[in-house]
Amino acid sequence: MGEEEAGVRPELVREAEVSLLECKVCFERFGHRQQRRPRNLPCGHVVCLACVAALAHPRSLAFECPFCRRACRACDTSDCLPVLHLLELLGSTLRASPAALNAAPCAPGVLTCHHAFGGWGTLVNPTGLALCPKTGRVVVVHDGKRRVKIFDSGGGGAHQFGEKGDAAHDVKYPQDVAVTNDFHVVVTDAGDRSLKVFDFFGQIKLVVGKQFSLPWGVEITPQNQVLMTDTEAGTLHLLEVDFPEGVLRRTERLQAQLCSPRGVAVSWLTGAIAVLEHPWPLGTSGNNTRVKVFSATMQLIGQVDSFGLNLLFPSKITASAVVFDPQGNVIVADTCGPAIICLGRPEAFPALKPMITYDLSRPVALAFTKENSLLVLDTASHSVKVFKALDGTGDIPE
Repeated sequence: MGEEEAGVRPELVREAEVSLLECKVCFERFGHRQQRRPRNLPCGHVVCLACVAALAHPRSLAFECPFCRRACRACDTSDCLPVLHLLELLGSTLRASPAALNAAPCAPGVLTCHHAFGGWGTLVNPTGLALCPKTGRVVVVHDGKRRVKIFDSGGGGAHQFGEKGDAAHDVKYPQDVAVTNDFHVVVTDAGDRSLKVFDFFGQIKLVVGKQFSLPWGVEITPQNQVLMTDTEAGTLHLLEVDFPEGVLRRTERLQAQLCSPRGVAVSWLTGAIAVLEHPWPLGTSGNNTRVKVFSATMQLIGQVDSFGLNLLFPSKITASAVVFDPQGNVIVADTCGPAIICLGRPEAFPALKPMITYDLSRPVALAFTKENSLLVLDTASHSVKVFKALDGTGDIPE
């Protein structure tokens, strides 16, 4: 489909590219890539991130606007959302062009929101998201009357269970959820500080309590074992469970002396484990976060925190969720942007590439489908949003 077929006159596109989509300092076209992202200065002028970095003092980050000479700092700049949205609109007219797609196979920010499901009432302040690896069903834990909600792969409501209460099969305050390879649902419950295992119909199979301080993040390994973070104890645990029998076979503490660990993810490609830390204690106003990645043998192979990311990307980044993509890259949800950001492979941290910068309010959980679509749990809109690549296949460009 050409530009005229899409209803956009070529001369208008060219005029927009020159007058609106070009940095007037370096005369390079704005884009979604890290160095080409348009940044608002406090004075209202817009320049690309590369020029902000070039103009700013390496220590104080201070510089003058090249147009009006108003003093500012790099950390006071922000993404220019209107320009980013315009890039998306104009880019959509060229999506069918092989040359346009081949010219930027690595470009982040190419995921678009395909559809969403849930919404207020269906979901209430959701906190955790997981996919059934075999059926593609989506499991969400939230603050509704029944805490565990299961959707079919298309987003239609299937069933729900886990009422709030004091019984063993009840769920008081769910934090996170995971689904095993044999169709069991694992929930961390902050209400009674336990980990609970249900079958897919909501029947309780196992309750593991009294040995954890505050269970938080949970994930399933390729070997069908449970990874769980304890945010108060500062630990990461591996649990070996006989799920059909509902028996805990073994518990192993994989890592100690972590700083308020919450989110956890495992790469099915390499076996690497990512842990999302919150160095500020619970209940404080700090919003610094840190991502640590360990090898399958629990050797630290990469880490980056909010401060380090802000040196590369002047806007504040606060990670709220972490996941590995099928290629082994670490992906985080950022609640400050809000945005979804690729940090690259752990051994090359950080290779910062924004993937999604729009259609988000407060992302708190992430999951990839078999088709490589990215599911984002947005707690502010009480919904699950499905993002796909530009070509519609769901494949995420490397």
